[in-house]
Amino acid sequence: MATLSASRGSTGGVPVSAQGGRRLDLNLDADELATCVACGLCLPHCPTYRVSGEEGQSPRGRIALMREVAKGAAITDEFVDHMDSCIQCRGCETACPADVPFGKLMEETREAMVSGARYQPLWRRLGYRLLGAPRTLRTLSALAALAQRLGLLPRRLNLPHLPLRRGKVPLGSPTGGGEAVWLFTGCVMDAWMRDTHVSTARVIALAGGEVMLPGPRAACCGALAIHAGLRGDAKRLALRTMDAMPGQAPILVNSAGCGAALKAYGELIATPSAEAFSRRVKDIHSWLAPRMSLLPATVAAEPEVVAVQDPCHLRHVQRAHLPVREVLSQFAVVVELDDEGLCCGAGGAYSLLRPAEAAAVRERKLAAIRRSGAAKVVSANPGCALHLAAAGVNVTHPLDLLAKRLEETP
Repeated sequence: MATLSASRGSTGGVPVSAQGGRRLDLNLDADELATCVACGLCLPHCPTYRVSGEEGQSPRGRIALMREVAKGAAITDEFVDHMDSCIQCRGCETACPADVPFGKLMEETREAMVSGARYQPLWRRLGYRLLGAPRTLRTLSALAALAQRLGLLPRRLNLPHLPLRRGKVPLGSPTGGGEAVWLFTGCVMDAWMRDTHVSTARVIALAGGEVMLPGPRAACCGALAIHAGLRGDAKRLALRTMDAMPGQAPILVNSAGCGAALKAYGELIATPSAEAFSRRVKDIHSWLAPRMSLLPATVAAEPEVVAVQDPCHLRHVQRAHLPVREVLSQFAVVVELDDEGLCCGAGGAYSLLRPAEAAAVRERKLAAIRRSGAAKVVSANPGCALHLAAAGVNVTHPLDLLAKRLEETP
């Protein structure tokens, strides 16, 4: 009997079993599915294909599976696994000459699977919903930090060093009268990496911005929910976030994944107000790069050498990775990794839900870091930073590095 698996080195479609599963309407656009011509240019840029060598673990293989199901083939456990194993890094979109909307197809496929293939069990859904409850998240994070200090947390969880206390983000600006900007704080980053928000707010103020915080209603951007196919949950979080940051002021984001999600609200909510909201969203480095001359001149006997790890949703979705280099180059020596922006394996919740695959993908990133010779890595996404730090990498956010340098300047 034919199965959903693909043979290594296959160049065409992936055979699908029409038995032993249920049929499901994926509700995909046939024209969008047809844009993929299986040329294979995406293969070197797909992290799961690179580590597995399996066609079903590649973008064109997954699209071939979607086509077969769209034609009436049955959904099986293997089909679900191939879809779930995608990190959704979107590196294939950057490489694709036909502009195949792979991210959209994957999100829509997972959304259909949620209702028709028992995808996303209750424990996963509860975990995603926790991200939208900031008080509960902070309380659980504090308890986890205490348990970590007492040696009670299993090491296999690969959690970072969790903070017992969170710093206070400075509001406004030292002089007043600057450009009013919102600083989106989010969920896990605010609970576990609040110091990066503190650094970001200080730099914004020095660059002429007046910082405003959105409050608890903007607790989560909904990125993990939409990637999991939980579109309804993502919409609810998006509407709350939009309501928390009214007006016309720019919305600055220091997390690549969150920034990509906020910029996509126009597509998710599909209203003029959502489209207007998305146009206000800027990655912090894009906002800061043309304002670097406003900052005090940094002084260092020897500029620090740092390697840049591009978060996938900054490089492949927002296409805003170059401003990171513009900011860094004014106070550090930037070293490029030689892996063409290949995914590190973090993928939001991916490293927790599929740790073996995430670790295998990360090995390629670690090898590139070792080849670079840099002792420190900068990454503008909390998931990437935590995933790399769990492997022993000395990693920091670009704004933390800049704020430290400014503090050291007389």
